[in-house]
Formats: sequence, C-alpha cells, structure tokens
Amino acid sequence: MPHMYILECADHSFYVGSTRDLGLRLEQHSAGSVPSYTSTRLPVRLVYVEEFDHVHEAYAREKQVQGWGRAKRVALIEGRIGDLAGLSRRRAGSRDSNA
Repeated sequence: MPHMYILECADHSFYVGSTRDLGLRLEQHSAGSVPSYTSTRLPVRLVYVEEFDHVHEAYAREKQVQGWGRAKRVALIEGRIGDLAGLSRRRAGSRDSNA
C-alpha cells in the first residue's frame, strides 16, 4: 500500500515523503543508504503515516504537507486536525484585516 510519512530527524527537523513500501523505505532512511535530506541527519524516527489506495494520492499528499510550516505539521502529527486551517500560511499578497 502507498503511504505518505513524516520522519523526525536528529536535528528535530521533519522530512515528508511517500512510498509504495514503507518498511523498506524506513530501512533505507535509517541506514542512510539513500542520499537524501535524512542521510546527514540520522537517526530518524517515524512520527506520522497515512495510507492510500493509489500512489498518486500518497504523492499528492506528500506535496501538500511539504508546503506546510512546522506548526501545521506538528498539529497533524499530534492529531490536532481542528487546528490545521488556522495554521495555514498567509497567501502572498493577502492583507491583514486589521491593516
């Protein structure tokens, strides 16, 4: 089954990815065998995962979550789904209602 996952790296940064084989991909990240963001930030820890029926859905979710800021990712990891909308980044050119 395809998955979207979030890893927490040793430096407390997050890595968001997607894969068809979660077990294998976690082994690769943990071993540092794939040159990527995580290979220089070991060890890594799986902190969140979602399962999908199709790989294109997992990839789309990966891209969506990659565009989020840290606070929004933490809310997702902690299951604070109701907080997600309020943590959205302001769109470029948007104005504050108090301006």
